Amino acid sequence: MAISRENLPQHVAIIMDGNGRWAKQRGLKRTEGHKVGAEVFRNIAKYCSDLGIKHVTFYAFSTENWKRSKTEVTAIMNLFRKYLDEMQRRAEENEEAGYNIRFIGSREGMPKDIVKLMDTVEERSKDKSNTYVNLAVNYGGRAEIVESVKSIAEKVKNGTLKIEDITEDTVSAGIYTAGQPDPDLIIRPSGEYRLSNFLLWQSAYAEIYIDDVLWPDYKPEDLDRALEAYAKRNRRFGGV
Repeated sequence: MAISRENLPQHVAIIMDGNGRWAKQRGLKRTEGHKVGAEVFRNIAKYCSDLGIKHVTFYAFSTENWKRSKTEVTAIMNLFRKYLDEMQRRAEENEEAGYNIRFIGSREGMPKDIVKLMDTVEERSKDKSNTYVNLAVNYGGRAEIVESVKSIAEKVKNGTLKIEDITEDTVSAGIYTAGQPDPDLIIRPSGEYRLSNFLLWQSAYAEIYIDDVLWPDYKPEDLDRALEAYAKRNRRFGGV
């Protein structure tokens, strides 16, 4: 299916949802769903890059996900560790593709070896600009806004910022995606109708597309369908 580059969003954000349900439907452990979901992430990230989408953000692990069973959380962290190791091995390939990889979210509470790997991957890809790939890990939209507000309060306290000079841009400068455009399109597979604390500040005027496909079954043609729907929408940003 041909997608017109003229109508492509600059920034697509995807809530990778449905791994556990996918596994349960097949009588598998939830961790098996996460493994397949990780492969789908790689495929969809590459497809977005091939299409020419400049920014893509994937919701991988939320601040609330720590509430899941210890077994599942450990399995997810091990999978993430494995993925980061693979990123290191495929660094040259990623560099050639021009991926600028960023991890958005809090590093606090994350395993130290994983944080070190995240830092290494970011450092190595920081000068690339073909496709910006954000992975939201230990991420919470409300916590992100709180961190920005704290930074603003500190500047007011030390006299480097006046209260009357605080604007929306001031808040935007303190969020994890500072310097990147807000998402034009947020996609949620699995049929759930909520943002789940994802990009709350950035999503003010994002178009939202809900798909019944569970994330491990998600394919490029599913993304095509979302992009086609996006291209038909009339984005007025509050105007007439």
